[in-house]
Amino acid sequence: MMLTVDGYFEGPNHDISWHNVDEEFNNFAIAQLDETDTLVFGKRTYDLMAGFWPTKQGMEAEPETAERMNRLRKIVFSHSLANAAWHNTEVHSTDVGEVMRKLKSQPGKDIAVFGSSNLCITLLKEKVLDEVRVIINPIALGNGTSLFQGLDHPYKFTLTKSRTFNSGNILHVYRVVT
Repeated sequence: MMLTVDGYFEGPNHDISWHNVDEEFNNFAIAQLDETDTLVFGKRTYDLMAGFWPTKQGMEAEPETAERMNRLRKIVFSHSLANAAWHNTEVHSTDVGEVMRKLKSQPGKDIAVFGSSNLCITLLKEKVLDEVRVIINPIALGNGTSLFQGLDHPYKFTLTKSRTFNSGNILHVYRVVT
């Protein structure tokens, strides 16, 4: 998750144009994708990703990232999306916890959830989210959507790793405390 210093993962109207990305970040993103074999999205994030990575613009902008995003298995949780046009995508409308427990029980690499704050709240509640990776960008928006807006009670995390990027971004990796 990309996050502002004032705690927003998106600005008004779902704006993410403030994301602070550069070559170092792109190399980090590629390395993360190489550790992953399944991507998980909520519908809104899926629509954004599916509207960019398989396009000519996405493939020209970041060919290595696009290749991985297009190749990897994708799971989208949605009550309104019946079929997904993006290659290698499955749609599930119910039983988020059950689907995720089944995915986690299978051998393979990491399962990554990109964006999808509402879905992350559901995954926390279902106790199937193991780790949260937050990249704090050196920008304050003043308003937007808080990362875990809508939690019904506090959740605890343990910091396991941090990394500072030359751009001023800071990655924090947290394990969910059960």
